[in-house]
Amino acid sequence: MAKESQKTVEESNFMVKIATFIVDRRNLFFLLFGIAIIFSLVSMNWVSVENAMSAYLPDTTETRQGLDRMEEQFITYGTAQVMVTNISYDTAEMLSERIEDLDEVIMLDFDNSTDHYNNFSALYDVTFGYDEKDERALEALDKVKDLLSGYDLYVSTSMGDASAEQIASEMQVISVLVAIVVVSVLLFTSQTWAEVPVLLLTFIAAALITKGTNFFMGTISFVSNSVTIVLQLALSIDYAVIFCNRYKEEHQKLPIREADIVALSKAIPEISSSSLTTIGGLIAMMFMQFGIGSDMALCLIRAILLSLLAVFLLMPGLIMLFGKAMDKTHHKSFIPQIPFVGKFAYKTRYIMPPLFLVLIVAAYLVSSHCPYVYGYSMLETPVKSDAMVVDEMIEESFGSSNMVAMVVPAGNYEKEKALLQELDAREEIDYTMGLSNIEAMDGYMLTDKLTPRELSELLELDYEISEVLYMAYAVNDENYAKIINGLSTYSVPLIDMVMFLYDEVEEGYVTLDDETMETLEDAHTQMQIALNQLQGEDYSRMLIYLNLPEEGDETFRFLDEMHTIANRYYEDATILIPGEATSQYDLYKTFQTDNTVVNVVSILAVLVVLLFTFRSAGMPVLLILIIQGAIWVNFSFPAVQQKNLFFMSYLIVSSIQMGANIDYAIVISGRFMELKDKMSKKDAIIETMNFAFPTIVTSGSMLALAGIFIGMMSSDGAICGIGQCLGRGTILSIIIVMFVLPQILLLGEKIIDRTSFAVSLPLKLEKTSGLMRVDGIVQGQINGTVFGEMHGFVRGEANLLVNMGKTEQREDDGSDLEELAREEKGDEKE
Repeated sequence: MAKESQKTVEESNFMVKIATFIVDRRNLFFLLFGIAIIFSLVSMNWVSVENAMSAYLPDTTETRQGLDRMEEQFITYGTAQVMVTNISYDTAEMLSERIEDLDEVIMLDFDNSTDHYNNFSALYDVTFGYDEKDERALEALDKVKDLLSGYDLYVSTSMGDASAEQIASEMQVISVLVAIVVVSVLLFTSQTWAEVPVLLLTFIAAALITKGTNFFMGTISFVSNSVTIVLQLALSIDYAVIFCNRYKEEHQKLPIREADIVALSKAIPEISSSSLTTIGGLIAMMFMQFGIGSDMALCLIRAILLSLLAVFLLMPGLIMLFGKAMDKTHHKSFIPQIPFVGKFAYKTRYIMPPLFLVLIVAAYLVSSHCPYVYGYSMLETPVKSDAMVVDEMIEESFGSSNMVAMVVPAGNYEKEKALLQELDAREEIDYTMGLSNIEAMDGYMLTDKLTPRELSELLELDYEISEVLYMAYAVNDENYAKIINGLSTYSVPLIDMVMFLYDEVEEGYVTLDDETMETLEDAHTQMQIALNQLQGEDYSRMLIYLNLPEEGDETFRFLDEMHTIANRYYEDATILIPGEATSQYDLYKTFQTDNTVVNVVSILAVLVVLLFTFRSAGMPVLLILIIQGAIWVNFSFPAVQQKNLFFMSYLIVSSIQMGANIDYAIVISGRFMELKDKMSKKDAIIETMNFAFPTIVTSGSMLALAGIFIGMMSSDGAICGIGQCLGRGTILSIIIVMFVLPQILLLGEKIIDRTSFAVSLPLKLEKTSGLMRVDGIVQGQINGTVFGEMHGFVRGEANLLVNMGKTEQREDDGSDLEELAREEKGDEKE
């Protein structure tokens, strides 16, 4: 153990050397941070933001595989639902013709049914001739808006980044409000006015560099992009406050530079240890199958690490700059002492722990019935985006649709037709759309087989030309038996023959009159659009509109049944049914695993950190029980209110709450264990709560208010849920650690001591005589004259156990001890 203690002293001296280098080379670090900030101001525009939840589903999920296959095989054209209100049907029909006349519009669905005209409102389903990711599709939509600019117009589309832009705008407002809160809290909790700019400059530098380094990840989720900076402030402002308080403590007996160095040498290990619990909780999110967890964890962990660098490398220099101003701007503390909390804890030490035990058992049972949802359709937010308002208006007049796609192997129109007919007969399905049930011309479906006679009548071709065409098709298809046996009974799917005829005309093998050519071109254009959307090289796609909500047990069961039906037609093939309902089914299945993994990993990560922090098996269990209890109570609220909660909000907030809020419990526990053997238990808990309250109120109020603002002002269901749960959870954690943890510590301190595996032994026995300088915590006997407090001089014989610090032999020239002390103090001031 003596070797371990020696190592501790060596590490302490090493930290002093590092701190000295940082403080004395502060201009170098100012330059480096300045360069990093300038770079970040430019690079923050390089990051790509992913706005689709489905992009973060595991590769093994049906939705992810289906989307990848569809992107590879089909073209998804840009579409929009355009609603015009307060118009007659005649006007609606006239506008329909105008929209259809636009060159950019390749398809328009509008008729006199209630699906498209109802309550003096018209709904146009517009399809543009460009991929949904093509900027020209948005330009085409703008043309439609300009065309209808004189009417009451509402547009719903998945094209563009309108939702992302609104979220970004909301977060800017939230960030300003959080900044005001932070400044207000810092002013309220500060002891000198000039320390506030030091703290703010430190955080602003860290925040800008965090924003500027996002591009290293290539693409980040819209959730991470929205909340990282706000959560970084709330989670990491503690580090700067701890260092600042440590500096002020050291500055009471040391000059600015020396106080800065000593404070930094002590703060680096202390703050690093404190950050580990937060990082440990965030690491749990990286074990989620749903990729947003890993994305957000990496963003927040990087943000915390950059905050640590700003505190360790930039803030010491800022303290040197503002040090004199801090000395001149001292003011009375605004934070009151709270002895009544400690007294209450002592009086109720036998009452609160049993009550808390009952509470957390009840909270666990209630929270297990929390109504989680996996999509946005069943979520309510305090603020509604423009897109949400439009969707609600369209749904109110025309109802909602729940569409999924079914991707099957291509090449068998008969199977597709039979499958679509069976699906159409199900009451759970409104209607289906595939090549086999889309009407092409005069009652014929796209895939209906026509003989040469039927094709000639349909397109008004000469029969001889039709026969020659079928003969050429048979040769091209290497179906020579049809030529030998006669072409009169040879039938070919209409879509295949029209596409073949068009190619023959284009290559000059067939010549048609103008009227027939116009008919052919119109048919070819519409069929090509259908092929692009519904038939790929290897797979066909069918669109299925369900009479079911986007999520729920009934919907999930029917998705499984659709697989069963399709597999009867395609026994050995993998059938994929991507869609919003399937995406939510996939999220539901991943949540069942993620929920357990995140909870277990976050508890284990924090447990390991606490074991090494307190060197006791009992203390980590008590602290984790406290915060886990707060988490269960937190998620009992939506269960009691029967208020739907987005599943991801739970996973993220439970990790953050476990990793960050446990710091409040650590502050109280560490102080109490330090004081309990120096005074009575009652005085120890009173002093502990007085000591911990400023730290908890500073950090806790920032995190709680940041969460509350996000929850009140975000229109996105996931982000709003994170804010609401984080704000409520932080407040509950503060209440529990303030009014329950002290009682548990009073009752459990003997258990904590008995489960401790730390052994405290003195470092070494110093035997010396003559004049010596003594620094540190010492215990022993001195036979001589002593002058000084903790740091002083001894003349005589000393037998000292040096627990922390050092003794230094000095040459004795007979000088007065008081004079020696004054001379050294004068040297320090210089």
